[in-house]
Amino acid sequence: MRDELVITALRRALLGRQPADGLILHSDRGGQYAFKDFRKLLAGKYLQSMSRAGECYDNAAAESFWSRLKAEVLEFGVFLNIDDARTEIGDYIDNYYNVVRKHSSLNYYSPVKFESKHIPQN
Repeated sequence: MRDELVITALRRALLGRQPADGLILHSDRGGQYAFKDFRKLLAGKYLQSMSRAGECYDNAAAESFWSRLKAEVLEFGVFLNIDDARTEIGDYIDNYYNVVRKHSSLNYYSPVKFESKHIPQN
């Protein structure tokens, strides 16, 4: 199940963003990222980077995201059902975290604002 979830998320991201060849996709060492279907989606166009075993700091950006999500949504959220949770978490990511929330690592820009200022679009 989690392999399929990761494959679906990667497909959506690649179709939605259409990144340039050479994109580096970084992950932890979870088995779903070593899954052959996952690697097949990256083959020839994108590079895969995995954190070193036992080195949590290699994955600092992802760990920071999960920490913020837990603190800003999950700690206080009471969800009526799984669909309610999906809606709330999706809204947080799509409409707040990426668009409004300022990130110190991005010179206090939101990710969307930082990308529009600093990363050329295809």
